[in-house]
Order: sequence, then structure tokens, then C-alpha cells
Amino acid sequence: MTSLTKNRIESIDLLKGLVMVIMALDHTRDYFHYSANFFDPTDPTQSTLPIFFTRWITNFCAPSFSFLAGLSAFMVGKRKTISELSGFLFKRGLWLLFIQFTIINFGWQFDIQFRVDVFSVIAVLGISMIILAALIHLPRTFILIFSCLLIFGHNLLDNIHFPNSFLWANIHDPASFNFSDNFKYYADYSIIPWIAVMSLGYCFGSFYEKSYNIAGRKKVFNIIGISAIILFIILRWSNTYGDPIHWTNLGSMPKTLMSFLQLSKYPPSLLFLLVPLGGMLLFMSNTEELKGKAVNFFSTFGRVPFFFYIIHIYVIHSLAMLFSQLSGFGWQKMVLPDVIWLSTGLKGYGFSLLVVYAIWIGIIILLYPLCKMFDKYKQTHKEKWWLSYL
Repeated sequence: MTSLTKNRIESIDLLKGLVMVIMALDHTRDYFHYSANFFDPTDPTQSTLPIFFTRWITNFCAPSFSFLAGLSAFMVGKRKTISELSGFLFKRGLWLLFIQFTIINFGWQFDIQFRVDVFSVIAVLGISMIILAALIHLPRTFILIFSCLLIFGHNLLDNIHFPNSFLWANIHDPASFNFSDNFKYYADYSIIPWIAVMSLGYCFGSFYEKSYNIAGRKKVFNIIGISAIILFIILRWSNTYGDPIHWTNLGSMPKTLMSFLQLSKYPPSLLFLLVPLGGMLLFMSNTEELKGKAVNFFSTFGRVPFFFYIIHIYVIHSLAMLFSQLSGFGWQKMVLPDVIWLSTGLKGYGFSLLVVYAIWIGIIILLYPLCKMFDKYKQTHKEKWWLSYL
């Protein structure tokens, strides 16, 4: 049975924690891996299986963030009226947008001139919360249909382009904009279909009502999860619908496998979403009875995900600045006028993938006591309203 500790569902905290730790691996690779400044790690013609899967496994992160944010909104709503929940989501969405374009973007660049802004995962979570604040006033069946239509049908919009349209870039067709010689904007995370992933998570929150049969929830989650993965295999094999990138036989099993699994993330295609969402449901349905030190370790990060997200960026970037100085490039190279993977001044900087993994493990160990202390503070100071925004 799901263990409820202080009104939290531990199996969901475990999933959140694992996702946060995996995300940190990808960001560590961005700042420390030698090849990060030379080629796309998911390019099957240039990548290797270890590099490819180090990046590919992080496909689970953003869909999990969005889905679980929606599910958490449902949980919060059980203690509020619809109007109160709507107001909370709206204010939290605005807060996330503010944090994205200030604290988070600075953490990525360490550039006091703010020469680049990225509409990234935290920003799209903010926009999605603002939209969800309106959607929750509608019947849940409508929200479910709306979510499924966007997730399954948005690839029909792939061939619709409005060049230089700032609005359309943020809605469905990611692009970059040079507004001046000293300011560049990346619309990386489009609103469609991310809003649908969050609203779908909101709908799934009803499976965690106390009146819902636990065995029934496990059965439904397993059926949906397995069905999503089977559908992915069928659609991907057919090369007909669900992703603008078609896979090809590249003459060797590793290269062909990478081509098969190379999926569009900007915006996330239907096929990109099917595997992480399906895998996430399978995980949620089969981990409710897990206990032990490992579960407690990862759940700690899952109880303070936003705190972890912000602090891990600053720790990774600060360490990268130190490593850049020690390796002869100079710490100044880590004051970035552009996103790090496009920073040509860093070509030749970096380390092997094995070293990247070692740094990543060290960062997780370093952050654990900080997250544990903050988690304890949150648990013992529930009367402080501002903690719900962190």
C-alpha cells in the first residue's frame, strides 16, 4: 500500500527524486564532457552508445516534471476550493516565470549582462500552471480529452511554420531570436504539448483518492504504461506518424538503435512522450511498497525538487568555472554569452564520460545534506506560506 507520511505519497517522492538526480547527470555532462562542445550526443552518426544513453535517459525528466506537477496540483486541490487552487496555480506560475528569467538563467550563464534568455522547462511549467488555473474550472472529462488530443494530435502541426513569429515559436515551433547584438532569446520549450502533459497529470490525480482501490490503480497504470510503450514501438517502426525525425538503418546495430531512439524534444513529439509517460506509470504502479535507505535517499530530493533544481545549477556551473581555471582555459570562459553547447570558446575543454559520472556522483553527495536540511525545515514549518513556492 502507498505509504502516506505527513500527507505525502512516498512512491511519488521517490520518482521525483530519481528524475532530479538523472537531470543533474545531463547538466553535469553539459558543463564537463569533452564532446559536449563538438556534436549533439543524440546524433547517431557521431555519438557512441554510452554518450547517447547518458543523454537519452534524461528524456524522462521534463515529461515527469510536467505530469507530476499536474498530479501535485490535484493533491493540493484536495485541501482547497477550486477558486483557491486556481489562484495558487496562477501565482505559482507567475513566480516560476520570474525565477526562470532571473535566478535560473543567471545560474546557467553567470553573465551579469543577461545576453541570453532561454524559455526552458521552468518557464513552460509556469505557463502551464497559469493555463491549468483556468482549465480546472472545466469538467475533468473535458480536461482529459483536451490533454489527449494535444498529446496525440499536435504533430499534425509540424509542417505549419511562421518564420520569425515569436508567438508561434513559443506555442509550437521552437526557434531562436537575435533581438540585438547583445541579446538572444531561445524559445526551447513550446507550450504545446507541455500544457497537455501537466493537465493529464492533473486528471490522473483522481487515482490517488482515498476511495480508489489500490490494486485497481496498479492494474490501470500497468495497462496504460505497457500500452504506451507498445504504441511507441509500432508507430516508430512504421515511420508514419508521431515524430518528424525518421529512423534509418545505419549499417550497424548500435547506430541503428540510436537512430530508432533519436526523437524530437523541441517540441516533444508524441513518440518522445510515450516512452517516459508509459515508463513513469509503470514505475508508479510497481514501487508503492518499496522501502529502505535507497528509497529514503532519493525521496529526499523528491520532496524539495525546486530547491534542488536551483541549487544544482549554481553548484555545477561554479565547479565548471573552477575546472576551467585549473585546466588552463580560465574561469572567464565560463561566463557564457550564449548557451554552453554553442560556446565555441570552450572547444577542447572537458573530460571523459567516466570523469563526468564521477563529478555527477560527487555533486549528488554534496547536495544531499543541504536538501535533507531544507526538507526538514519545510516539514517543521508548514505554517510558512512561502515555502509552498519553493
